[in-house]
Amino acid sequence: MYKKLVLLALLWTFCLIVLGAYVRLSDAGLGCPDWPGCYGQLSPHHAAEEISAAHAEQPHGPVSLAKAWKEMVHRYFASALGLLILAIAVLAVRDRARLRQSPLLPILTFLVVCFQGALGAWTVTMLLKPAIVTSHLIGGMTLLAMLVWLHLRQRDWPRAERGAPQFRGLALLGLVIVAAQIILGGWVSTNYAALACTDFPTCQGSLLPQMDFRDAFHVLRELGQTPDGEMLSMANLTAIHWLHRLGALLTFAYLAWLSWRLYAQGVLRSLALAIGLALLLQVSLGIANVLAHLPLTVAVLHNAGAALLLVLLVTLNFRLAHRR
Repeated sequence: MYKKLVLLALLWTFCLIVLGAYVRLSDAGLGCPDWPGCYGQLSPHHAAEEISAAHAEQPHGPVSLAKAWKEMVHRYFASALGLLILAIAVLAVRDRARLRQSPLLPILTFLVVCFQGALGAWTVTMLLKPAIVTSHLIGGMTLLAMLVWLHLRQRDWPRAERGAPQFRGLALLGLVIVAAQIILGGWVSTNYAALACTDFPTCQGSLLPQMDFRDAFHVLRELGQTPDGEMLSMANLTAIHWLHRLGALLTFAYLAWLSWRLYAQGVLRSLALAIGLALLLQVSLGIANVLAHLPLTVAVLHNAGAALLLVLLVTLNFRLAHRR
């Protein structure tokens, strides 16, 4: 039962990350502007009158019945995940002798999902403040990584191939690079900078377009504003987008080299091949986002691709660290 719950939580979290991306990218994050309910009600159905009034006042605003349902379905799924991880933590403590595993990781995972719930609430109450929304995305990815590690340690793995120890540091660096790139991608999305550059490989017709980094990465500011309350300039948005592109180039180069080295030396070849293929898919989706002007399906898949790369890098690090 414990192993099945861990696997279910892992798959649930991956799907929830994709669902969260869909909610964010379809501008439904404020579909219900209060928390935890929707206009004080359990569901948008019971708040239909308030939602209709808000939509009539601002037809192109953030509130509509469809957006409210998207946001609330995301909250329902997130609440279910919290209960699922609570059950895992309780079982880990109760059955620690039988499992022969420390319950520390399940307990930490539960604490992370609680904090993630708080970030979800602040995302709404602080009106999509970029630092909070990006932190919410990071929290989801952190939760995914922890559940991957928890799932992997429930299985007996064959002894890693000879030569594997030399890749431990390289794999850890790869994981750090992917995590940093995910943060940059989240900052692009939460600042609505994805279309600051609409050409590729150039940006606004240049490899080095006009950019202003001064306010672009200031954490304590409102959505679309500088710390002084002025509107972010196109140069600010371009800086955010361009740095994510640079990060993508570095990530691609390093992971391509790492997967090639692993494959060439016969170390975890299947996993190395999976990383290489996922990397190519992710880069292709990123380019398609720019050239096709951010279609919703492609943008959501790009988020899913980031989560998949994270899963693969965590798996690689686990396999190299646990040579049984």
